[in-house]
Amino acid sequence: MSAQTQVPATAPRRTELDALRVFVVLGLVFFHAALVFSPDDDFYVKNAQTTEVVTVFVGFGVVWAMPMLFLVAGLGSRYSIHRRGAGRFTRERLLRLGVPLVLATLVLCPLPQWLRLRAADPGYHESYWRFWPRFLTVHPDAADFPFVLDGEYFETGHLWFVVLLLTFSLLLAPVAAPLAARALRMGQAVERRPALLLLPALLLAAINAFLGMEEGFAGWNRWAYLVFFLFGYVLADDDRVRGALRRLAVPVGIAGLALFAGTAPGFMALDDPFTEGSPFALVTRALFGAAGWCWVMAILGLLDRPREVRPASRTMVYLGIAALPVYVLHQPVVVALAYGVVGWSAPILVEYTVIVAGSLAVILALYEGLVRRARLTRFLFGMRADAPATAALDRPDPPVTPPR
Repeated sequence: MSAQTQVPATAPRRTELDALRVFVVLGLVFFHAALVFSPDDDFYVKNAQTTEVVTVFVGFGVVWAMPMLFLVAGLGSRYSIHRRGAGRFTRERLLRLGVPLVLATLVLCPLPQWLRLRAADPGYHESYWRFWPRFLTVHPDAADFPFVLDGEYFETGHLWFVVLLLTFSLLLAPVAAPLAARALRMGQAVERRPALLLLPALLLAAINAFLGMEEGFAGWNRWAYLVFFLFGYVLADDDRVRGALRRLAVPVGIAGLALFAGTAPGFMALDDPFTEGSPFALVTRALFGAAGWCWVMAILGLLDRPREVRPASRTMVYLGIAALPVYVLHQPVVVALAYGVVGWSAPILVEYTVIVAGSLAVILALYEGLVRRARLTRFLFGMRADAPATAALDRPDPPVTPPR
């Protein structure tokens, strides 16, 4: 069977994956707003009062959320390559990820850095427009691939996800056909021995343990995300794999909870569990990597239940289309709102609620009132300029006509 015939032209819609993608993207508003009140994280703007509750809240999110986003993107890449071929897929990704990456790096990323300086030093009065060229003063740094530019103030910030997704997509294109050709045999092997689905947990444990975890990339090593992306591309939509995941979901989920609980002593006791070379730190990072794989596999299996195929709701389609623009917009908006709120003499819960609610309102207003209204802005934010209804990132199913 050729690689081109392994993906059906009209695959059933994976509505649970649409929901997961939307949940994670919108959840990032809650996540980054919580970092304002974290006693550990070096977020752009910090509240005077912090709480350890945030550490637990954040931990439950980072172990599975961004890995799931990469897995869903990998599955979407499979369908995109099937429809377009590797060459057109590469050009499409360069435009629909590269263009918003450049735009947001130039226009949006300087704002959180500027607000960080203002929040840290009440005597700092440099205007944004004087800071902006200093932010863009960069030099090449191939050692941090794929983040190949560096500078005193320069950063890609929350766009690290876009950088990695674009890199993974470009790395995938030349090997897409042989990987797809091997998917059939891999699916057969999983059908015979479902426990093979746990092998990537060992790989992720090794990557995190020996390469180190990276706080700037939601706690995971950047190359660990490639494992989730490739699993999404090769196996996530194989019926035999999906059946195995449904059968294993509960025991794998329990194992994931136990492994995650095992990381607590290390994260609580070590000075720098992300990079320390002690055996205790290595074990802590290994447990985290294995736990993350188990969580993701369990979530996929628990949500993938046989059900009547129904069209996605109008709200879900709308939010699915908005996913990439919302992702690009969210962090600068959260930081700007937090900068104005942290000086209040109000309880943490009140400040947090205001930041979250205000950020969601501003982000969706920008998307609805600006991004999706014009061909140029749709193009700049990764949407098809000639089709306002088209999703910003490929979804693992045929396109659905959205509400008008």
